[in-house]
Amino acid sequence: MGNVKDVYDLGRYATQNNAGNYMPPSFTPAEINKAPRAKAAFISLTRNEELDDMRQSIMEVEYRFNRKFNYPWIFLNDVPFTAEFKQGVRKMTRAPVYFGLVPKEHWSYPSWIDQNKAAAAREKMGQDGIIYGDSESYRHMCRFQSGFFFEHPLTYQLGIEYYWRVEPGIHIWCDIDYDPFVFMQLNNKAYGFTMSLHEYDATIPTLWKETMSFVQQHPEYLPKDNAQRFLTDQDDLQGANYNLCHFWSNFEIGDIRFFRSRQYKDYFNHLDKAGGFFYERWGDAPVHSIAASLFLNRSQLYHFDDIGYYHAPWGHCPTNRKLYHDNGKCTCNPEDSFAREGYSCMPQWWAVSKEGEPQ
Repeated sequence: MGNVKDVYDLGRYATQNNAGNYMPPSFTPAEINKAPRAKAAFISLTRNEELDDMRQSIMEVEYRFNRKFNYPWIFLNDVPFTAEFKQGVRKMTRAPVYFGLVPKEHWSYPSWIDQNKAAAAREKMGQDGIIYGDSESYRHMCRFQSGFFFEHPLTYQLGIEYYWRVEPGIHIWCDIDYDPFVFMQLNNKAYGFTMSLHEYDATIPTLWKETMSFVQQHPEYLPKDNAQRFLTDQDDLQGANYNLCHFWSNFEIGDIRFFRSRQYKDYFNHLDKAGGFFYERWGDAPVHSIAASLFLNRSQLYHFDDIGYYHAPWGHCPTNRKLYHDNGKCTCNPEDSFAREGYSCMPQWWAVSKEGEPQ
């Protein structure tokens, strides 16, 4: 192994070989980073045809964070991964890599769904121009991410307690010099996000009604100091209106045990029986967000303001220039951050959170 300068140079600058492929740093993180690790992994639901975008995401996550920590990657697909995909992503990291097939029962219609009714709903939403309104696969994806990703056998095999969701084609704009998984563990955080925004009302017309039906049946699942005021301006949930705010779930760092909890699984099963994943177009983002806001203490939710992140068409950039920009840690402009756009729900979150608005 070379000296410290050699390691630094290889890790930070020698990022491509002559063929244009990303070259992971030539050291083993455990040899130079003795910090304790959480039981954690990256989880990516992706398709074979998204290989290039997935490689882009891995490259940035590795460069900005994981080359120093070596957490494993889990890739999931509803069809078998090709040899090309497996080889392509393995080249992007020195961390362990695992490939899993989504069980058929997690990517198909449950017995109680009327498939003709579901097809008619897709056709109508497509005609109305609702984003992904006519997509069948998108609905299976949302249902899987809402109710089953945390049950995949690989998550049990690896003993995962925390996960970081990574989508194809994202960007990480800032160096992450600490371990967010360990941060979550030490500070009793269960759900972390970077962006929040309003959901399209036409995709979830009955989601809130079904949520209130569930809450009425299980008031014991709601802690007194939860984050329900992120979801509504009213103190009394029964009769309250949903403001459509949710955390954008394409970036999540979370405690997988929350999703395996009785309250979350009961909530998902209630929603699943209601059929809105297929008869409407319920997304996993509002489902995760409503559950986290209602069933967790508000101190267990956390906004990672320091993680610069982009998923088309929006990005989050840390607020404090002195802390994150003047020293070269970030390559984004805080003035372009989605956090202060009109469609953002960050003002609602800042009003509820323990940390308040970042300065």
